[in-house]
Amino acid sequence: MNKGELVAAVAEATGAKKVDCEDILGAIIDVIYNTLKKGGDVRLVGFGTFSVAQRKESIGRNPSNGAEIKIPACKVPKFKAGQTLKDVVNGGK
Repeated sequence: MNKGELVAAVAEATGAKKVDCEDILGAIIDVIYNTLKKGGDVRLVGFGTFSVAQRKESIGRNPSNGAEIKIPACKVPKFKAGQTLKDVVNGGK
């Protein structure tokens, strides 16, 4: 499902206009982006938690010639699924 399909599904489920659902979804995504950018996390009980992790610098290998390359440290987004989401995916609820 892509963003357009998600907007259409939410509009159908709620009876709201697609344009309103698209604006709301955009606002939710922006809030998640800005919260993670500030180093915070977004917890949606039952669904999951969006957070930021620090990845250490590491050494990798160039697959074409085998030469070592330095992979710099960076921040990466993470998502940890909540128990309800895990249960739904595994056929429960």
